[in-house]
Amino acid sequence: MSEKMAKKKIMVVDDEENLVELVKAVLEQEGFEVIPAYSGMECLAKLKKIKPDLVLLDMFMPGISGRETCGRIRRDPKTKDLKVIFLTVAAFREMEGVLREMNISDYIRKPFDNADLIRRVKKVL
Repeated sequence: MSEKMAKKKIMVVDDEENLVELVKAVLEQEGFEVIPAYSGMECLAKLKKIKPDLVLLDMFMPGISGRETCGRIRRDPKTKDLKVIFLTVAAFREMEGVLREMNISDYIRKPFDNADLIRRVKKVL
């Protein structure tokens, strides 16, 4: 990656701290800048100041869920076109309608394979 090319920013949102750390380590090794957030509210607050290229969003979090967080992202004119990938334990059948309805770029099932995570993130970016 050339020094002139800005690093792609990825916000990783999950209430499981160890998962955020793992994803952060994997993505930073690939040259991405990672912005951690541990709740939907923290994600939305950070989006007021930072514009990532992609949000990796856990669907099931205490407080406001990933689905609700994504809904708020889509309703805000500043973030409505943001690329979002759901990180979820949900099976795809449950996800198909949600993906279309919420304009989700992809979803990655947990637990995930690091190489698959990287491949899919790069495909979306």
